[in-house]
Amino acid sequence: MGGAGPENTFAAGLFENLPSRYDRLAELLSFGQNGRWRRELVRHIVHFQPERILDVASGTAGVAIALARATDAHVIGVDISEPMLERGRARVRAAGLDNRITLQVARAEELPFPSAFFDAVSFTYLLRYVADPTATMVELARVLRPGGGMASLDFFVPPQAAPRFAWRAYTRLLLPVAGFGFGGAPWWRVGRFLGPNIDGFYQRHALDQIFEAWRVAGMVDVEDRVMSLGGGLVMWGRKHHA
Repeated sequence: MGGAGPENTFAAGLFENLPSRYDRLAELLSFGQNGRWRRELVRHIVHFQPERILDVASGTAGVAIALARATDAHVIGVDISEPMLERGRARVRAAGLDNRITLQVARAEELPFPSAFFDAVSFTYLLRYVADPTATMVELARVLRPGGGMASLDFFVPPQAAPRFAWRAYTRLLLPVAGFGFGGAPWWRVGRFLGPNIDGFYQRHALDQIFEAWRVAGMVDVEDRVMSLGGGLVMWGRKHHA
């Protein structure tokens, strides 16, 4: 596997000290919406009745566990953060799913799997942390079989003025303070980072450009659902038949 780029290194460092409280705080700081968004993602993967699923940016394995519970598939989860994956392995064991979920370190930009190896691919909170979202989408689609399904989840910026104002106030002010109160300095840093990072990403990459990245990767019938007044974005599609 090739060397990590600066975006990878930054993301790994940002989340390095979070694993022990990541899942509880993620739900708390998203007002419980993170779980709802995950369920929407899983619903679109289940549609393809996969036997082998790749979950990219798997973190503490929340999506991987949900996918294993919703399907009969074997799930491989990859992430660049070994501490997050260690927490994920503990969660997988506690769920009794260690015979169906495998977690390993890997970069989304250079996956260590053969082409067309998976029936479905999921990824969460990923494209903001890679240097080239389009090239990363091409690599994700490479390991997906023709006709297979892909679904993603990320934060979004509310398109309507009033929700957008409230979102910016929350992400700039309340999120860092709440993060510090419940998770200490590491969550303060993440809280301060997230709002500007999300805003900046969508200023550089409009939603139309993200759709185009999916198309360049060979994905068709791509759709999206903006959730929670614009706080979350779920996208899904299938890989075209050669």
